[in-house]
Amino acid sequence: MSKQVLQVIGQDGDPAGSCCGGLASAPLDDERATELAKMFKALGDPVRLRLMSMIASRGQGGEVCVCELTPAFDLAQPTISHHLKLLRQAGLIDCERRGTWVYYWVLPDVLDRLAGFLVIPRTVAAPA
Repeated sequence: MSKQVLQVIGQDGDPAGSCCGGLASAPLDDERATELAKMFKALGDPVRLRLMSMIASRGQGGEVCVCELTPAFDLAQPTISHHLKLLRQAGLIDCERRGTWVYYWVLPDVLDRLAGFLVIPRTVAAPA
């Protein structure tokens, strides 16, 4: 069995790696802005943000059944399914049908890219 070590390329503390600069690194091109806007728009609704939080709280590799999500809201099941569909279309979560139930999980790499984009390097403030 090989004992090779995978070397991570990028700046220390940069969860997105060197390929995906943060908000302060450079202006966004049209393609990247469109991609990020789709994700942020999906998270801009309180119900979707709560759903995302409930799914993500299961931890990496954790999944949650839609049957566990629906009772937390005062909304009809088709409305919850619609919100989950929008999160899926934005590339934030994925799912798998097992029998009559659908199980959802977050896509951690996508969340890492979003988090990395929002990080602004702290600079040492000049004395007043």
